[in-house]
Amino acid sequence: MQKIADYFHFDEMGTSFRIEFIAGLTTFVSMAYILFVNPNVLGASGMDKGAVFTATALASAFGCFLMGILANYPIAISASLGINAFFSYSVVIGMHVPWQTALAGVFAASILFMILTAFKIREKVVDAIPADLKMAISGGIGMFIAFLGLNEGGLVVANKDTVVGLGSFGVQSTWLTIFGLLLTLILMARKIPGAIFIGMVANVILGLVTGIIPMPTHWVAAVPSIKSTFLVGLTHIGSIDTIQLLVVVLTFLLVTFFDTTGTLVGLATQAGLVKDNKIPRVGKALSADSTTMVVGSLLGTSPMGAFVESSAGIAVGGRTGFTAIVVGVLFLLGSFFSPMLTVVTSQVTAPALIIVGILMAQSLKQIHWEDFEIAAPAFLMVIGMPLTYSISDGIALGFITYPLTMIAAKRGKEVGAMMYGLAVVFVIFLIILNID
Repeated sequence: MQKIADYFHFDEMGTSFRIEFIAGLTTFVSMAYILFVNPNVLGASGMDKGAVFTATALASAFGCFLMGILANYPIAISASLGINAFFSYSVVIGMHVPWQTALAGVFAASILFMILTAFKIREKVVDAIPADLKMAISGGIGMFIAFLGLNEGGLVVANKDTVVGLGSFGVQSTWLTIFGLLLTLILMARKIPGAIFIGMVANVILGLVTGIIPMPTHWVAAVPSIKSTFLVGLTHIGSIDTIQLLVVVLTFLLVTFFDTTGTLVGLATQAGLVKDNKIPRVGKALSADSTTMVVGSLLGTSPMGAFVESSAGIAVGGRTGFTAIVVGVLFLLGSFFSPMLTVVTSQVTAPALIIVGILMAQSLKQIHWEDFEIAAPAFLMVIGMPLTYSISDGIALGFITYPLTMIAAKRGKEVGAMMYGLAVVFVIFLIILNID
């Protein structure tokens, strides 16, 4: 046990087996929904939901193990939300592309993704981001996941008259969210260790007792076969033979590049891993998620990447790769006990996301708000993530305006060549994704 503690540098990071285990369990509980959401989304494309479920579980476990062992980061990896919807609804349904060809597009994009990582282009991008914008990315992700939690918990809903509005208190499940949020707020204020996880467990128990959360009819299920999706992305690579499909591959690459890179920066900032505007071992972390994307495409799932819900585990003390290892083990176990995961509803995880959003917002205090040329792009980034419902779109708004405001303030020389280049890339990125 001591060798494990030494390998993950428990003493140096001020953590322990207990803390790391609770952090891993908290992260897994917060992101377990992906095992059900991803199959449902990709299932719309015609893919076998059972195969996607297993592929998601195996690829997530692989990614978590790789991130934990290789980079020693408390960050979990799984199928990225948003890009899976693009896969099904835009590419397969909208463009009438067979899912097998779309999966080949994911595989092609993942190879390009790995090449960019191998040549340290992603690492150079991370290092080139100014400290103020790194803090804005972290704070913006906090706002995004808090908004996600408020919406999933039923506290904030779509409203045709006011765009968004307060949810209905006539819905039982909303009260479950309120209970979990208030309890967790009190536990956090009292500085109770594991407050977020305790709040989720209490929410599950209350939901089962009151019947708001249905009791599973059985607890164990066989692991579905991945025969229908295994290596399909590789065997159909020759189907990518049109300009339209090349644009699809480029879109997969761009969204994954900026979404996962931004998430990784935000989570590393939250975990206190950023030193002198540098993230140690970031190259290994980037290699872990790019390799997982390749493996995921071969198993049969949409692009993989650093998962924002890792912030829940970091919030309860996760600081090393052992947290990610725990998540990986639970993903493997989860593939056998899938019925048990159905009790972890969105109302259970919503309070955790809101609390984590509050914690991540603390990074905003480190931004130089008194300098408008910095405050403007930082603000657009922070508010852009929740309002566009996209981490990558929010980053784009900030990265495009940053060089402009710095030039206007006669500080253009302080902006590195990489940031100017990224501004151009993001303009192209937004145009490609938003042309109907």
